[in-house]
Amino acid sequence: MIPKTVLGMAVLILAFSVGSAASGVAFYSYYEFKKDTTEERVATFVEGFDKRFRTATDTIQAERQNALAEIQKELEPLRRIQAEGGTLEALVEKVKASVFFVSTLDEAGQPSVGTAFAVASDSEQTLLVTSYTTVKAATRQPGPALKVSQGDAEIKAELWTWHEERDLALLVLGKGSVPRLKLASNDPAINTGERLFAISGLGTAGGAVSQGFVADVSAAGIQHDAAIGQAYQGGPLVNSEGAVVAVASRAYAPLGFSTDGVYFAPLVGAACEKVLKCPSATEVSGPGAKR
Repeated sequence: MIPKTVLGMAVLILAFSVGSAASGVAFYSYYEFKKDTTEERVATFVEGFDKRFRTATDTIQAERQNALAEIQKELEPLRRIQAEGGTLEALVEKVKASVFFVSTLDEAGQPSVGTAFAVASDSEQTLLVTSYTTVKAATRQPGPALKVSQGDAEIKAELWTWHEERDLALLVLGKGSVPRLKLASNDPAINTGERLFAISGLGTAGGAVSQGFVADVSAAGIQHDAAIGQAYQGGPLVNSEGAVVAVASRAYAPLGFSTDGVYFAPLVGAACEKVLKCPSATEVSGPGAKR
């Protein structure tokens, strides 16, 4: 319906204007309400974001550590079976400054080789334990010369004393300030079934390593299946921490017979019987007992 008079038209226009104004006010009020509500929600979100972010980060880190722990737990049996290449390289790097390659001649004039390792050192000289079998011919006078080398450097050494029954000998090296290897304590430093590492002083990386398992531990020594080549005899047998538990031997036979594939090794403490003077299980002093 459209008014026919001017007044009617004016009233109609006024009515539309009032309605439009009311609608605008309503829409504006709603907009302001939504805007205020949104700003409050944004402010609340921003205020708590840092805390929630830190909580989420801490939770993720904790879950990561738990996952790593579970993985390490699952991998442990595999590590007991065989050491990884990186582990072996790290072991050689750790001990190479303390091991030396020994070469001489046997009673028949044929080459005799082995490894020696530092057990004590001062500013002038170093004590090296090695295998009696390697230097056996040098225990008689006149005997063949001993050559002790580390890398390309050949160093003067003297055979000082030996213990034939234990297949052990002591060399005095004319070089001081050599890092010594840590000797295991009197307590069993290795148990049956654990890994054992044999170290040789001959290798492109400054040494070489073979690994095996401990078959038995007794007062007589350690039975193990780590490969002991000629260059390894007299070298240290170390546990996973790099501590010396025994001395590698190809001839030591405390039971009176040798076995195929399983070697016997005298405990490192056996060197204190005749070869070394040992105030404690892990410390050595003096040049040992003279022959």
